[in-house]
This record gives sequence, C-alpha cells and structure tokens, in this order.
Amino acid sequence: MTNFNRRRFLSISAGIAALAATPLRAETHVWQGIALGARARILVDHPQAEAITRDAAAEIARLEAIFSLNRSDSALARLNAAGTLSEPPFELLECLALADSVHAGTGGLFDPTVQPLWALYATRFSAGGAPTEAEIATALQKIDWTKVTYDSRRVTLAPGQALTLNGIAQGFIADKVAALLRERGLDRILIDTGEFHALGPQPDGKPWPVQLASGGEVDLADRALASSSALGTTFDAAGRVGHILDPRTGRPAPARWQLVTITAPEAGLADALSTAACLMPSDTSILAALSQFPGARLEHLA
Repeated sequence: MTNFNRRRFLSISAGIAALAATPLRAETHVWQGIALGARARILVDHPQAEAITRDAAAEIARLEAIFSLNRSDSALARLNAAGTLSEPPFELLECLALADSVHAGTGGLFDPTVQPLWALYATRFSAGGAPTEAEIATALQKIDWTKVTYDSRRVTLAPGQALTLNGIAQGFIADKVAALLRERGLDRILIDTGEFHALGPQPDGKPWPVQLASGGEVDLADRALASSSALGTTFDAAGRVGHILDPRTGRPAPARWQLVTITAPEAGLADALSTAACLMPSDTSILAALSQFPGARLEHLA
C-alpha cells in the first residue's frame, strides 16, 4: 500500500472560523463527508437544510461514480482499463473539455495523461524504492493530452494511456453541487470538496472567510477557491517526493511554492490552474497563464 503523506493547507472556515464567529440560525445545517478521498463539508442556511444536504451528498456520490480512480466500476476507471468508453457521461465530457482548455492555457503543464507516470511513482515508492530513469522515460512516452479524443459517442485514449482527473475533479464536483443547490433557490452556501465554491455570502451578509494554514485569509462570495502545493501530498513518508508531476520531464514539481491559491468563477477551473501553477517558475508566468481565463486571480503565493 502506498504510504501517502497528506498535508492539508486549507482549514475550512465555514465549519470552524465562521461557525465560531457567527451565531447560526436554527435552520443552519452542516454536512460532512468524503469526496474523492478528501474531506467535504457543506454549510446550508435553509428551513429544509437537512434534506437539501442529503441531496447534495447523493450528487457527490453520483459524481464519484464517474471520476473516482479508486472504484473499478467508475466511468474513468473503465475508460483507463479499456482505453475507450462509449456513451460517456455528460459530466465526464464537460470535465475533459475544461481540462483541454487549461491544458492549452498553461502550455501543456496541466495534462491528465500523467496517470501512467503517477502510477509508476506510487508503485515504486510503495515497494520502498523509486522509479528508474528508464522507467520514467518509458512512462513519458505515454503522456500526450493531444492524443485523447472525445465526443458524445466515445472517449478514446492512445495505447498505454490513462487519465487522472484528480487535479480538477474535486473542484468540478463542488461546481456541480453548487449548480444543484442554486437550482433549488439557495444562495448562501459554502461548499468544500477539498476546493471551495461559495454561493453568495454568509447568512449575515459577510463573505465566507477561507483561512489559509500558511497565513492569511481569502473572502469568498459567489466565487471559488483552490489551493495546491508541490508537497501537499507525497509519495514518500519523508514528504520529499511530491504528487504533482511535470508532464515534460517526468519529475515531481520542485518545492518552489509552499502554497498556490487561486480564485475563479468556478472551482474546477481554480483547481486545475492551481495544480499547473505549481510547475511554473515565477509569479509572472502564473499571472500570464491566469490572464487567459476571465475572472481567474492569484490570491496567495508563498
């Protein structure tokens, strides 16, 4: 079993800081669970909050059945196993289209086809070793997002390819839950699936304060936030070999940035951009990439 060392760089302010600082209405309900392996939390201020959060949890479960790499029956796992998937779920196509946009806007730094490389690192480190130069070179030959084709009828990978959407799917799920609750007429909710999507402000009219463990706070209202770190999750117990892999070199992202925090209109976009930003050499290069996405903003870089 891979010895992953998970370091959380965000503390959920809706469940901790905001709840401690703001008296909650009687109708306020907090739901907690898991989404794609990360803790998830939803704060709802509504007379039917409990029923609403049950529906939100069901939506998270439905989307996990599409995007999870830990379920052999998920749409993504079936695609990776067979190299093709007929009649793909619409949400998978949406996420692939967003990934395509971010791949183009980051010069290829965001590339979901790194999964064979990621699997190589996970396998070798779980066995107490590390990938060899030859193994990395072989895995790199499979990495090329431009070889992935998709439409409403079928998704097809090149031979040997596999996808991971872990750098975008948590944010994408937050967006989908937000859309579901917005359709119900709710407008004062903070959704946390590892990334954040705020519908409106808090019940008292103030923005949702999302606190960063590295210091500082970002206020959210009708906006989304994601943070990434080169060492946020590591393959080794010592915490030196990070999980964000460079599709150009096959190497982990250098620990240049302790934390990159980006806000955007949608959490899926913020999620993917913060992941890619960990591979960028300077704040100038990060800002240049963000300029291609309306509403994307660099909030914190350390």
